[in-house]
Amino acid sequence: MNNVSDNKVPVIGIARHRLATDGNGVTTLVAFHGCPLRCKYCLNPQSLGDDKPRQCYTAASLYNEVNIDNLYFIATEGGVTFGGGEPCLRHDFILQFKELCGNDWKLTLETSLNVPQRFFSSLLPGIDNFIVDVKDMNSKIYQLYTGKDNHNVLDNLKLLIEHNRQHDTIIRLPLIPSFNTEEDRIKSRSILENMGFHNFDIFTYTIK
Repeated sequence: MNNVSDNKVPVIGIARHRLATDGNGVTTLVAFHGCPLRCKYCLNPQSLGDDKPRQCYTAASLYNEVNIDNLYFIATEGGVTFGGGEPCLRHDFILQFKELCGNDWKLTLETSLNVPQRFFSSLLPGIDNFIVDVKDMNSKIYQLYTGKDNHNVLDNLKLLIEHNRQHDTIIRLPLIPSFNTEEDRIKSRSILENMGFHNFDIFTYTIK
């Protein structure tokens, strides 16, 4: 605990008392600023750009902020979900937070996995559950929608399998209007099932 840094990271929001939404039990969602993708229908555009002031936290100040729900976390086997933006960009911060909360709270990572493997691999031991927004396994569809290739995604999915963490992982497969089809999604699911993943969140983006 003495090794926890005073470095601050920007957070775009903290949402308390979430139930069966992004993790087991009662959870608090901590959404970080910053993302490597530029998705056409970004669900959290406030995570992009640097034109607005944001609340910044050290690992210790964030722990103190969410500790108000400690009893809920323990009673329901819940905890904190890190999202964004892309939380893997804050891997050092998350590891510092883990030092503070220990194993009393379940930690969930809501991620695109489009980060260097060294970022993600450092988080594997400390994270209990993963929610991976794959978008689509077709590399052309993925790049057209996100503006970036999916090589990192594939590498990190393989890392989850190598560490036998597929059972702790939910894969999100959205139907994205004007970008993929139901046939594309079926193909993506088949590829992922052959890799060893079997927990899926199937939904359709609602475009406003």
